[in-house]
Formats: sequence, C-alpha cells, structure tokens
Amino acid sequence: MLALGLVLNTVGIGLFCWLVFALAAYALPFFVALNIGMMAFHGGAGVVGALLIGIAVGALTLAFGQTAVAVTRSGRLRVAIAIAFAVPAAIAGYNVMLALSQIGMPSLAWREVLACLGAVCIGGTAWTRLSVFMNGRPPRAGRAGGATIPTGSRGCHARDDPSSPSSPNRFLQSGTSEVESAMSWG
Repeated sequence: MLALGLVLNTVGIGLFCWLVFALAAYALPFFVALNIGMMAFHGGAGVVGALLIGIAVGALTLAFGQTAVAVTRSGRLRVAIAIAFAVPAAIAGYNVMLALSQIGMPSLAWREVLACLGAVCIGGTAWTRLSVFMNGRPPRAGRAGGATIPTGSRGCHARDDPSSPSSPNRFLQSGTSEVESAMSWG
C-alpha cells in the first residue's frame, strides 16, 4: 500500500508539473480574464455574466497577442509582446515551484534556487510557445534571415530564371526597366 501511495504521489506531482508547463503561455490571458471578470462581478454583472465576460476577454487577449506577434514586422514589438506573455508565466512558475519545494526541502536557500529555476524554465516555455507565431510568416522574397537566397538558372521554376521570357526579372538583367522596354517596342 505504501508503494502504491508513493507511485501515485509521483504521478500526481508529475501531472501537475506537466499542467503548469502546458498552461504557461496562458498566464497573461488568465490574469486579464480574472481581473476583468472580477470587475464585471463587482459592477453588477452577476456570476454568469462575469464568467462569460472574463472568458471572452481572456480569449480575446490570447488571440490579440498571438495575432500581433504573427503580423507585426518590428522585432522590438514582437519581443515586447512575448515578454508581456512570458513575465506572468515566470511569476506563476516561481510561485508554483516555491510551493512544491516547500513539500520536501527544509533549506530556504535551496527552495529559492529551485523557485528561480522554475521561473526561468516556465517563462522560457511561454516564450517558446509564443515564438511559434513569430516564425509563421515566410521570409521576404530574396531574403532568408539576413542571407540572400540564390536565384537564377538553378531555380526550379522558369519564373526564377531571369533569362526566361516568363520571368518578372527578365528586364533587370539587361539593365532596362519594363517601361523603357515597352516604349522601345512602340
């Protein structure tokens, strides 16, 4: 019976830690939903109304954050949005790991070390989950992370070959613009 209790406790703590990591990216939307829901409840919306308003605002916060990261071109703005999502997750991770470390660790210093490590890991998880939306857009034509993509006759389509008649770059190789070339035909 004792062995079964130890196994079930280990499984329970493991599932709880998995849940914390899985929900790390949702700390900011949850915080916003909870605060707006409480404000709506104190404003007279009732329990059901406050719950519905909180869920809607939390979902909108998450959707807005993910869309803003995916759509914006500014790297600084992307980082600021990702930090806004990662900091509440790191704070939640710190508190969860501090509470879990109090179960079996008598040393206050080691509890703080584990709590800080949990904050870094869980905040990093939230950052990573949000960074998936940062890389969702394909690179601009001719550029990939600062490196030039080679184009020309090695391309797989005729439009990639500047000497091909169907290529939009056929006039750029000869040094004349499309307008100048069209005017010379007339």
